[in-house]
Amino acid sequence: MTIELGTTPSAHQGFEAFYRANADRVYRALAVTLRNDDLAAEAVAEAMARACARWPTVSRLENPAGWVFRVGLNWATSWWRKVRRERPPAAEADHPRTRPPENSIVARSALAGLPETQRAVITCRVLLELSTAETAAALRISEGTVKSRLSRGLAALRHELNSED
Repeated sequence: MTIELGTTPSAHQGFEAFYRANADRVYRALAVTLRNDDLAAEAVAEAMARACARWPTVSRLENPAGWVFRVGLNWATSWWRKVRRERPPAAEADHPRTRPPENSIVARSALAGLPETQRAVITCRVLLELSTAETAAALRISEGTVKSRLSRGLAALRHELNSED
């Protein structure tokens, strides 16, 4: 067995268990927030690599999955800014994807219509099941801001989804 980055075998196993338990959940949260499955996958890979490199510190955090989500979101935001400076974005139709179920398409479309700040809060609270305090810490905003963005975002989603009927 090869252990990298100076971690002990038990620390390495701890990260592996964390990865298995959280990678897919963080990916789904980032995919919804970023509205780009491929970018979300890359962001999770980058964030998990950083978590592995810092696992002794990250593992002691109150919510390591929230930390990974935030690192992935920050990495994707930085990457996107760099790409925008270098070239215009490709049309969404240029990216082949498997077709999700219809109700998932409607929900994702409604989420996509929200500002990123509201999507991030809804993703943390609903998909990652973070508390208000954990969401505030992960997104570096106040708890009051979490509550107001969540309230406004959910109201907008309700309105959008009810108007689809």
